[in-house]
Amino acid sequence: MRRLLVTLFLVALAPGAALAAEEGYRLDRAPIDPHDLLSLQAGARTFANYCLNCHGAEYMRYNRLTDIGLTIDQIEDNLMFAADKVGETMKVALKKKEGKKWFGVAPPDLTVVARARGADWLYTYLRTFYRDPKTVSGWNNAVFPNVAMPHVLWTLQGQRALDIVKSEEGGHEKLEYKWRQLSPGLQNQVQYDTTVRDLVNYLVYMGEPAATERKRIGIVVLFALGVLFIFAYLLKKEFWKDVH
Repeated sequence: MRRLLVTLFLVALAPGAALAAEEGYRLDRAPIDPHDLLSLQAGARTFANYCLNCHGAEYMRYNRLTDIGLTIDQIEDNLMFAADKVGETMKVALKKKEGKKWFGVAPPDLTVVARARGADWLYTYLRTFYRDPKTVSGWNNAVFPNVAMPHVLWTLQGQRALDIVKSEEGGHEKLEYKWRQLSPGLQNQVQYDTTVRDLVNYLVYMGEPAATERKRIGIVVLFALGVLFIFAYLLKKEFWKDVH
């Protein structure tokens, strides 16, 4: 009986130990602001110039960008590289078959990637690429090991190397990540973090363009319901005052 209890105890601890060993890179909080129109516009520009070459956004139309303060002329002149009409969706010329041949996997559509992955994951992922000669692309990622996508923003961030040091602490495996800058980019660390912040801010917006308006309407509805509740309560007291 005692041996059985010990076995059950060890089995219960096993998932926790495995989780501790596979925690991986800690995610950084994404400092996004859905009300910052300048950030959203900068993010849209980065998306169109760096992401839209391989990744599409087939459920997002160009004319929706007017919601973040851009004019139709600005959209047509600066962001529409793969479409003729402003009402078209953000499709990409790269075929899935070609993408799978070049990268080993077809680049996914990014319309709702922020809802699937989360803002913190995207913000950390785009800032943790490093050079790795063992991979096909020559790049790897601390958040997404052995990722097929190369570092498309490397000219901005520069090239970095990552040393992962493993150690034991309290019976658990601990990973320490040490970064080294191999070559500078066009932006310093603060500027690059801002660029990624703006891009993630836009990706979050693109996943649900009406989110800000929906939340605003929700607050108004809750306020209206609160006022109606007060009147309903007073009316109830008036109807039942003679009964009590």
